[in-house]
Amino acid sequence: MRHLFGLRISTMVCLSGLFVVFAVQTVGGAALKQEASLENSATLLNHSMALVQRMEALLALGNGSDVTLRIQTVSTDEVKVIQAHSLVLTLQSDVFDELLQMRNSSNLVLRESAECASVFDKFIRYLYCGDISVRPDQAIALHRLASKYHIWALQQGLTRYMTQHLSSDSPTGHVVSWYQYAVQTGDTTLRDSCLQYLSWNLSSVLQSAEWRSISDELLLSLMQRSDLVLQSELELYEALEAWISQNQPPDMTAESALRAVRYGMIPPQHLFRLQKQSPLMLKYYESVRDLLFLTFQFHAASPVQLAKYFDVNCSLFMPRNYLSSAWGSPWVINNPTRDDRSFSFQTQLGPSGHDATKRVTWNALFSPRWLPLSVRSTYSEHGSMQPTRTDGGQPRIIITPATSSPDFAGVSFQKTVIVAARQQGKVVVRHVYNFHQSTEETGDFLAEADLQRRTSEYLIDSSLYLHIIVKPIYHSLIIARK
Repeated sequence: MRHLFGLRISTMVCLSGLFVVFAVQTVGGAALKQEASLENSATLLNHSMALVQRMEALLALGNGSDVTLRIQTVSTDEVKVIQAHSLVLTLQSDVFDELLQMRNSSNLVLRESAECASVFDKFIRYLYCGDISVRPDQAIALHRLASKYHIWALQQGLTRYMTQHLSSDSPTGHVVSWYQYAVQTGDTTLRDSCLQYLSWNLSSVLQSAEWRSISDELLLSLMQRSDLVLQSELELYEALEAWISQNQPPDMTAESALRAVRYGMIPPQHLFRLQKQSPLMLKYYESVRDLLFLTFQFHAASPVQLAKYFDVNCSLFMPRNYLSSAWGSPWVINNPTRDDRSFSFQTQLGPSGHDATKRVTWNALFSPRWLPLSVRSTYSEHGSMQPTRTDGGQPRIIITPATSSPDFAGVSFQKTVIVAARQQGKVVVRHVYNFHQSTEETGDFLAEADLQRRTSEYLIDSSLYLHIIVKPIYHSLIIARK
């Protein structure tokens, strides 16, 4: 009976305990709601900048320092001394934590390259203050330090800095060195950004000191690309000749680069001159003899006839993005959000000697609010009239020939729109769009551009700067039997 009674008492106590807990939770919930309401009406007092200033002073004065960093430059006797605090270093870096645990004295010796040693004080300051000022010539050294000491936020921030400051001015250029560093470290994002910048702004790169400093691997990589933006293929050949003369690469590299030149895009009168006057061509003529022979056939015959017997889809006859007037025209659109604009221009029918004198007139239409294809298809399904513009649309360009011609047989025309933008005070190529008739085919034409904002980087003096290029793409008609 006592045990049974005791059991009953125990159960009652437990239930009472649950009741009390529930009651406390209910009251607590009400308290939390009240605190949240009070918090929403509170005023934030932010003294974080004062804290940063105190941390910076702590580093500068060395007050309370318990570790002396001795940064020794490799292969020299130079030593930089920094009074630091182990608490800050270990909080920021697991590498420093491990090094500090293994030290036998208050000194910690760190061996760094000259480039890294020169910015080590900036690197340590970042650990204390959380901000850092960077110049293009310091980016690689700081990135190396961030990677070595596992400061991942700084490493990622520097990668973003480099991808966003490719157009920044520097005395000797920096994009090539950033590309080579990205290849060494396996940073594909930075590598691809540098390669794209060099490709889209190659004409200006060819005139800079950076061109002479590019590696064999980067040179051959650029020579294979079809998206290079430059004045002409002849400009590329002349720059290649200067690079080979300056760097004296192995014969295999020189021959590979020369075979990547698209001789079919060079007018025959210039090819004749190169054959007789170019030291590079005279030295390596046998390496490209077959390409020149096919090129002269291309210039002598109709592309339709040539396509019956030869492969005209090879890179030899594939245009790059040439800015010369034979291939297209610049188009400056003032106040691009105002209304539709139209524009006409002429190009050569093709680069071959047979077509170079024939002209094609093109009509271009720019609309700041072109109706997307998906919306137009909805109108079609309901049988209603399709509007051509809408306030919710996106910019579009349509390019069509003014007339048709029998000369168009065996060739299709790829249109390319180059969009310029101002970055770090310099006008650079921001986007390259390829399509056949309408930029609607790309799906992302100026999708990120806020043309309504006058300070948009896509607008230069309130205008949209474009360059239109028309590239003939030849098709093989008959496969000749061997």
